[in-house]
Order: sequence, then structure tokens, then C-alpha cells
Amino acid sequence: MPMIRLTVPSGALTEVGRATVQRDLAAVVLRWEGMPDTAFFRSLTWSYLVELPENAQVTAEDDTPRFLADITVPGGALSESRRAGLVEEVTKTVLAAAGLPPQEALRVWVLIHEQPDGTWGAGGSVVRYADLAALAQKERAGVTEARG
Repeated sequence: MPMIRLTVPSGALTEVGRATVQRDLAAVVLRWEGMPDTAFFRSLTWSYLVELPENAQVTAEDDTPRFLADITVPGGALSESRRAGLVEEVTKTVLAAAGLPPQEALRVWVLIHEQPDGTWGAGGSVVRYADLAALAQKERAGVTEARG
């Protein structure tokens, strides 16, 4: 049940990148959370693209475009190695969407927010990570049974 907010300067993404980056990032986050890539879990993965007006983002040094990916996941969804993998793959995905080479990786910041268990609500109820993990297991079993 991740939420992704990618903030970019207006015009910093390629045309193709702008059209695909939100779904690409959703797939990346689901993979690193260990959730199945099914219609149900994709529907729970919200992604926002925030494009800043021209000159709204600069550094103290220059006005080269920078990118900020804020990713909120349920507490307990990511181990240290999963967080590292997530940051690496999100960075690559954003760079690709902007048409930038890997050497520009420092232009992408990834902030991971882990929502403490019992503090995420949806559909009028508190959603717990253990419940999501159980649903993921059932989804995986259903996918496996359908393929087998």
C-alpha cells in the first residue's frame, strides 16, 4: 500500500518519461516491498507527479533540475537491504524518465517514510502491515493456482 510523490521541475522529464514514470515507480516500490504485481495491489499503490513551475527549484549553486521522490510505505515493509535496493532502483527510474545518465544520480533524492503500524487508514478502517502481507500471500497463491 505504498504512496509515491515525485516532485520535478516543469519540463525536466522526457515526453515518454512523463507518461510512464508514475506506473514505473509503482512497480518498483511494489517489487521492493515484496508485494505481488496484481491488479489489486497496483490499485492500492498511489502515485502523484508534482511538477513545479519554472524557477521554483534551485540549489545554492545552480538551477540544474533536481528530483525528489517521497515514498511512504507501511512500517515493517522494508528491511535495510530492501530500502537500499528501492533507493537505487527509484533513482535509476527517475533518471531514465528525465533522459539523464547514471552519473547524474545525485540529482535524485529518495525519502522513505515508514508509516508506523496502526496509523494508516483506508476504506474507513485501520490497515495493518500484517493484514497486507496476508493478502499478498493469498494473491500470490491465487496467481500461482491460476497459472498452474
